[in-house]
Amino acid sequence: MATKIAILSQKGGTGKTTTVRTLADAFRRAGLSVLAVDLDPQGNLSDYFDVAPDAEPTMGDVLSGRVTASAAVHDGIIPANLSLAEAELMLAGRMGRELTLRKALKDVDDDYDVVLIDCPPSLGLLTVNALVAADHALLSSEAQYFALQGVEQALEVIELARDGLNPDLEWLGVVFNIADMRTVHSREAFESLREHVKGKLFDTTIRQSIAYAESAERAISILDHRPDLGSDYLKLADEVLGRLDMPEARRRLAVV
Repeated sequence: MATKIAILSQKGGTGKTTTVRTLADAFRRAGLSVLAVDLDPQGNLSDYFDVAPDAEPTMGDVLSGRVTASAAVHDGIIPANLSLAEAELMLAGRMGRELTLRKALKDVDDDYDVVLIDCPPSLGLLTVNALVAADHALLSSEAQYFALQGVEQALEVIELARDGLNPDLEWLGVVFNIADMRTVHSREAFESLREHVKGKLFDTTIRQSIAYAESAERAISILDHRPDLGSDYLKLADEVLGRLDMPEARRRLAVV
């Protein structure tokens, strides 16, 4: 059965999609079979994986019940486009709407070791669906003064998902993203976050760089585009695998 991880943030620009793309790459290099799920109608993760804009079927078709999840997989990702926003509106009036994604992903449960779900930059119905379907939630937080406020809002939604919908959901931790630790502001934001979430904050911070935007534009993993920056994500992947208790994959990643 696949380990499902929902990666979320209460706003855009926190490096969330880059985190999903690069963790997928790192896990695959560690020998794991990984499915990426784009649950954002903007389709940024799909673009990052170089999926054609007119690719069909998509996540919108899956949530609408028109196709199975396995039928919508394109080279290791279930892509999304604006049709997903229409599917979200349709879900709003459906009984058991929060369970739709969990039921859909049962179709691929035995085909992958890890499923990474890229949530939209909001805490609405699609994000709740991701949290109900997931075993773990990973939060992406930018290196800003209001990062703590965003994390607290995301934690409230995690608690909502746990409350009767997915009591087994575990909070995997918070990754401090787009950080320039040379600045006092970033260091103070990091310490404030660590004081609040304690051991849930990953030790690895992801450095700020324009190279991530270049990587996304070229649809090339940062591990290949800028291996020096990609080393941050290899360290983060190692930490995540440690928290998931996957020692074999962790050993394989160490020799990448």
